[in-house]
Amino acid sequence: MPHLLNEAPGLAAFVRAVEAGSFSAAARDLGTTPSAVSKSVARLERHLGAKLFRRSTRILALTPEGQAFFDRVAPLLQEIEQSADVVQPSADLRGRLRVSLPSEIARLLMDAILTRFLAQHPSLDLEIGITDRPVDLIREDYDVVFRVGHVPASDLMVRTLAQLEMVLVASPAFLDRWGTPRSIDDLRALPFARYFVGRRAPEIRFADGTNVVTRGRVGFDSGFGLCSAARLGMGVAYVTRCIVEEDLRRGDLVVVLPDKPLPPMPFQALHAFGQAAPMRVRMLSDFIAGEIGRIAGDRQG
Repeated sequence: MPHLLNEAPGLAAFVRAVEAGSFSAAARDLGTTPSAVSKSVARLERHLGAKLFRRSTRILALTPEGQAFFDRVAPLLQEIEQSADVVQPSADLRGRLRVSLPSEIARLLMDAILTRFLAQHPSLDLEIGITDRPVDLIREDYDVVFRVGHVPASDLMVRTLAQLEMVLVASPAFLDRWGTPRSIDDLRALPFARYFVGRRAPEIRFADGTNVVTRGRVGFDSGFGLCSAARLGMGVAYVTRCIVEEDLRRGDLVVVLPDKPLPPMPFQALHAFGQAAPMRVRMLSDFIAGEIGRIAGDRQG
């Protein structure tokens, strides 16, 4: 059998197709066409004498032989890719990087990303989707997604960048009208500006394990709407402290029940590249970890 290293393009195409979920996504990452990726994989299959994928019009699934081959080859390619970092530690990033950021975190980070990060990498094209809703990395073609909160178990790679302090806040006018709560039971009697994940507003869990089920007339699927409603006196809001720090300093919002601690929430980067995330994903994640750690005053994860 000819040497397998002669099939390096096919190996790269195969591993990226598995990690990205499609030939199209693999082609975008490799800077080529879906047809070229498909041909490279087909040539690799002929070289191996085995089918690696079960192909259909909608799904790209591994055969048992393909899974076994991927499990052996992917770590080796990761080592090869990372070896370039040793000799090119400051190599310029190139290509397209497509990311998703939650609305209020994007507001805090945007200046730094668009000025300092892009200035450091003039050959990088950056596309930023700003939304708080859950996104499908593969279907929506994101390289990396940044989110606050615990994520459901999945095949995605998750890196915690920071632990963010959580607070309950309300406007002074709201507290004048409804009264300042002195206990968790008092809090339960107040209306909330609620943040929805999917169709449900999450419960609030305090550090001592006490839960509060929120009620209120208004609910939002974005931090922007939540903070706006709190400033307008529509209810108590449960938010990361970093996104309301300026409001607290100005006195537009005040912390409710400051003596009742809330567990921090992880700020995380998620991607579907397996163990071999591209350098551009790792470097942006490092940059954002530094920025959010500085803004929030938290130790980086």
